[in-house]
Amino acid sequence: MTAVILLQAQGNGGILQLVLLVGMILVFWLFMIRPQAKKAKQAKAFQENLQKGDKIVTIAGIHGRVNKLNEDGTLDIETSPGSYMKIEKSAISLEMTANVNKPAATTPAK
Repeated sequence: MTAVILLQAQGNGGILQLVLLVGMILVFWLFMIRPQAKKAKQAKAFQENLQKGDKIVTIAGIHGRVNKLNEDGTLDIETSPGSYMKIEKSAISLEMTANVNKPAATTPAK
């Protein structure tokens, strides 16, 4: 009788450990992997939808305006009048570009 109870307790403990392991993996996926994949997808869509004249900021902090989109996955940007650079599309920062392009907050007049 004691052996049967001991086997049942071990079986329930194994199921509990399996449930906890699956729960930890689910939490890890929800809070780590899923948001990172979503952010990467947004950045890729942003890079693919760039057009001539768009203001951008690279991951190195270089500000410029798109001058030409090249077939090889690069683009030419104008950093200052008459000064051009060729960069990879993947070097464009979604967050910094969004911050530069968002409208300035207006302060209420006193």
